[in-house]
Amino acid sequence: MPATLWYMQVYKTKANRLQGTDFHEVRKKAFGIYTTIKKKSKRSPYVRSAYFNKEKIFLAIFWQHLWSKEKWQDRMRRLKYYAAAIELIQNSKFDPKSKDNPNKPGEILHRFTGITNDHYLFHVQIKIDKQSGRKDFISVFPDK
Repeated sequence: MPATLWYMQVYKTKANRLQGTDFHEVRKKAFGIYTTIKKKSKRSPYVRSAYFNKEKIFLAIFWQHLWSKEKWQDRMRRLKYYAAAIELIQNSKFDPKSKDNPNKPGEILHRFTGITNDHYLFHVQIKIDKQSGRKDFISVFPDK
């Protein structure tokens, strides 16, 4: 069910944050969701996005981005929102905040905003390669 903050439209997910106090426990739950999605495809794992007219959003770059974070606390903070992020990508039709990537001019970054069922605000970032049109799920993180 969609929700609206005073300044933007926010997708309300049915998913809560992943529970756990240990990084390995949360990683196991999030990777289990990823593995389920991965088994449905013979190649690169993806989900289809309602906003992008059921086009594929590839998931592999998220895991590379996650492991580039130095602190395990930051990794765990992001992983807790993985289930909600997948649901948002699949179901949200709200317009994201979009801008050209300042580091790579050939990319566009889209930032979607969602709220979990247990009332935590988060953001999902998707990049689009301008030349190929490939869409990749890069990151999920809580609102500050």
